Amino acid sequence: MRRDKNLPLTETVYYILLALKEPTHGYVLMQKVEELSDGQVRLAAGTLYGAIENLLKKEFIISMPSDDVRRKVYALSQTGESILRADYQRMSHILKITEQILNGGAPK
Repeated sequence: MRRDKNLPLTETVYYILLALKEPTHGYVLMQKVEELSDGQVRLAAGTLYGAIENLLKKEFIISMPSDDVRRKVYALSQTGESILRADYQRMSHILKITEQILNGGAPK
């Protein structure tokens, strides 16, 4: 099976997609990413909005209607969820074989 050209996701993009499982706007998104990553990933506004623009172009996320005209709300698209799940499976495999090898076993 050929791997998707969008994989692997960067750590930042992975957390953004994960955080957008529930629709939200930029400031809350920055907070969610920091929380999900235990403070390991902190996004500046410019970095976040550059990533959002790229993710919109790739159709990994969608823009949602908002009651507040000052805030744009974004959500994970079906394509975005598929790519997130594919990267999760990829990383799960890596962790599984790493654990096997580090614990003295042969990879299966």
